[in-house]
Amino acid sequence: MQAKDGPRKPIGMAIALAFWASDDERITTFLDPKKKNNNHFGPFRLGLPLVFKSSFDKANRTSSKSFRGPGMAEGLKILEKVKLAYDIPIVTDVHETIQCESVGRVADVIQIPAFLCRQTDLLVAAAKTGRIINIKKGQFCAPSVMVNSAEKIRLAGNPNVMVCERGTMFGYNDLIVDPRNLEWMREANCPVLDGGGVASGGLRELIPCIARTAVAVGVDGIFMEVHDNPLNASVDGPTQWPLRHLEELLEELIAIARVSKGKQRFNIDLTPYSD
Repeated sequence: MQAKDGPRKPIGMAIALAFWASDDERITTFLDPKKKNNNHFGPFRLGLPLVFKSSFDKANRTSSKSFRGPGMAEGLKILEKVKLAYDIPIVTDVHETIQCESVGRVADVIQIPAFLCRQTDLLVAAAKTGRIINIKKGQFCAPSVMVNSAEKIRLAGNPNVMVCERGTMFGYNDLIVDPRNLEWMREANCPVLDGGGVASGGLRELIPCIARTAVAVGVDGIFMEVHDNPLNASVDGPTQWPLRHLEELLEELIAIARVSKGKQRFNIDLTPYSD
């Protein structure tokens, strides 16, 4: 996939990882020049394409008292520092059309939040930046909705789109991950990502289960929230995977991806069978 100003690093080849942080509380971990381009960090050591995901404003917090982030101006400065320090693609969210142009100057990937996955004006404004657009499936949506959302991006003149499974509402305050969605979302004719952490519904112990299933099915990338101190994270601590266990889990997912035929459509023969 390419952005408007030339080739970008591959996204979703084998397993792509989105490393999440809501502010600069741990940003020095990534900006330490002594660690630049070395192999201290699991994804680099394993040769995986890494995408850094961070939000400058979590505008859809449940409570008005919840931490939202540093705001767009400061947040984009932080993201640009990470991008330059590590030469890795950046992805961040937009919630309003007016944000898209500024975000597009920094981010390689613009993410559309799940609650806004059908908002035509937002999708079109994001698409017109020329950046890769990642659309998270709404928890209230059937997977077929993503076909139309992806098409809105293309009709706006941008072929660079991918979709992300976010889980499906299962009653109040609960989510399930239906593996069938990962298959059906391929009808959008673009890369499909799995958002295992956020789709776990805050049950951290289920993240490996969800990720294993998604990789076996044949997703193009993994969206994983990671933190070095999840119990003290400013936002979404229960959905974040501990950094100390990241490499171990990734090694397992790589092994699954190597043997899975999930990307291949099974040729089902319905003619009468006989020995």
